Amino acid sequence: MSIVTLQLGQCGNQIGFEVFDALFSDSHCPQRLCSKRENEAYQASCKERFFSEEENGVPIARAVLVDMEPKVINQTLLKAAQSGRWKYGQHSGFCQKQGSGNNWAYGYSVHGPRHEEPILNLIQKEAEKCDSLSGFFIIMSMAGGTGSGLGAFVTQNLQDQYSSSLKMNQIIWPYGTGEVIVQNYNSILTLSHLYRSSDALLVHENDAVHKICAKLMNIKHISFSDINQVLAHQLGSVFQPTYSAEGSFHYRRNPLGGFKDPALYTSWLAPDNAFNVWKTQRAFSKYEKSAALVSNSQFLVKPLDVIVGKAWNMFASKAYIHQYTKFGIEEEDFLDSFTLLEQVVASYRNL
Repeated sequence: MSIVTLQLGQCGNQIGFEVFDALFSDSHCPQRLCSKRENEAYQASCKERFFSEEENGVPIARAVLVDMEPKVINQTLLKAAQSGRWKYGQHSGFCQKQGSGNNWAYGYSVHGPRHEEPILNLIQKEAEKCDSLSGFFIIMSMAGGTGSGLGAFVTQNLQDQYSSSLKMNQIIWPYGTGEVIVQNYNSILTLSHLYRSSDALLVHENDAVHKICAKLMNIKHISFSDINQVLAHQLGSVFQPTYSAEGSFHYRRNPLGGFKDPALYTSWLAPDNAFNVWKTQRAFSKYEKSAALVSNSQFLVKPLDVIVGKAWNMFASKAYIHQYTKFGIEEEDFLDSFTLLEQVVASYRNL
């Protein structure tokens, strides 16, 4: 089962490169904890999932790169090619210079529809290379401008054209201190649109990853490259080939049994269905042991409520609304987004 990755905007392209680099490094990392046969099966599974045919012995990432400026895509393509280990396809990138600044509404209402056909053609070509398409992994910023609006538009189109394939969006939650003045507007618009069209949102908070770099890795001067590499390793460990450990003697006896406590879960979901374990003898990358937890929980209720509240305060004073209405995002669209996300917050609080 293969996955096509969509790298959208500067954020998506920079993280996407690090993800593929981490996956390739992992699959070629020397192993002492599993047999040669197990390692070869692991490598084959990883290659089928994330890489397609080779050119001159170099695997090609199953990816489509989209951005509004050529610089980021050119840098990403070149960086992969110069590694000599893997690369992107010759025609995997699409860039068409934007004409109206960094604006969510422009990305969703203008740039997306204007370039819908060439972007979807690239996606179709990449999907047709897969013997068995499992789904799409979309990497994008939540609070960015044009890239986030375009990401919401592309995901909506994937839902229309590939309704039976999984659509998972990996989104970067913005720093609480703020990156752009309208980040809260962009966030609520992105989240509300993805809530309707995506099958799953995999969220990473910039503030949390920043703390990992500072406190666990002791990095003094943290760069976006440092943050992106941490994200890539977390994503790589989630996506590494595994098998179900349910029912095994080891699973029943180890500390993981604590996750079977019914008090951890909502009353209408049985613990046996609420928690699943997947494992492999094959270590991820250079780590002797690793674990990753992906949960659908109340963890994001507070940060989501904060973003909705800040966006509402700006909206109540009509601040910066004109930047959106001039490209077709009306006040009613904001109100729809507020209503939907307030319902999401309320539902999660009642779990």
